[in-house]
Amino acid sequence: MEREVVNVDLGDRSYDILIGPNLVPNAGALIKPFLKRNHVVIITDENVARLHLATLEKGLIAQGISSAALKLPAGEATKSWEMLQKTTEWLLSEKVERDDIVIAFGGGVIGDLAGFAAAIMRRGVRFVQIPTSLLAQVDSSVGGKTGINSPHGKNLVGAFYQPQMVLADVEVLGTLKPRDFLAGYGEVIKYGMLGDLKFFTWLEENGPAMAAGDMEKRIYAVKRSCQMKADIVARDEKEHGDRALLNLGHTFCHALEAATGYSDRLLHGEGVAIGCALAFETSMRLGLCAQEAPSRVRAHLKNMNMKVDLSDIEGELPDADALIKLMSQDKKVQNGKLAFIMARSIGDSFVDRNVDLTVVKSVLEDALSLRQ
Repeated sequence: MEREVVNVDLGDRSYDILIGPNLVPNAGALIKPFLKRNHVVIITDENVARLHLATLEKGLIAQGISSAALKLPAGEATKSWEMLQKTTEWLLSEKVERDDIVIAFGGGVIGDLAGFAAAIMRRGVRFVQIPTSLLAQVDSSVGGKTGINSPHGKNLVGAFYQPQMVLADVEVLGTLKPRDFLAGYGEVIKYGMLGDLKFFTWLEENGPAMAAGDMEKRIYAVKRSCQMKADIVARDEKEHGDRALLNLGHTFCHALEAATGYSDRLLHGEGVAIGCALAFETSMRLGLCAQEAPSRVRAHLKNMNMKVDLSDIEGELPDADALIKLMSQDKKVQNGKLAFIMARSIGDSFVDRNVDLTVVKSVLEDALSLRQ
């Protein structure tokens, strides 16, 4: 099975995303051309370290590359000031230099945290993303968004900082729990919804086989997702325009994540899936899209056994007014106005800063009423 390559075209900061099997065992050979000295530092989490760190280290040693690794706790809570300080102090204790390579080896949490640490370490140390979750492979490892969460909200502290390279080893996805794989699928399906009806239709037909482990379908889905994101990032790196489209479902999602305390009650990709369903429902009620669109979105999510409704989230949720208040902390707020990604149809989305919040409130109230 051949590797696929997607280039992120950002001039002198361009880089390749390599997609395929056996990239972790061969990471040493792929990273070596970037090294000024044969030593790297690895930031990972305890779960990924247990499953895959020995394979990565073996590949590095085969190329004569020594390494040191920092293992952080797994989970969203690691994207914190405390863990950022721990990471940067560790990098300093390891005497990391600007020309060294920091390897971010894990899911989106590790990628965001390690990338941010690399961005601020000595005003910028080079880093490589080796994403180990589907969500990280198709979304968070691509495009240079790095950061941590604040008590005020998600990803509010961070920087745009591009990696040298991304290695998306689809074989590693085989070790994900089904729930984690499907959470990542929430970001995959988002790309079809926001800009590619043909891809959405392909996922309707091939999503179940992909989830069941079909390697070629996984490679195609990761490649298409990365290509769509790379094209958008190349046009709008700092999110002044088109890049905001990648936040389809995220305004709802971030409020739900805050309401559930960034806990395992709701994984990010699950929140994205529910958020996309709510965004399409809102679009339909605003008369922007046909009634068939939200129905089709929900049907596919249900067919994939994913979370679709607020009733799929365990435990208490605040009322609609409180959820809208949580949305107001979103990074996309401008002049106090919330930005929603709305849809004219599946595959045709746009940024809307004038959404009637009474409609949003009614959508949320109806969704909450189904939880009774």
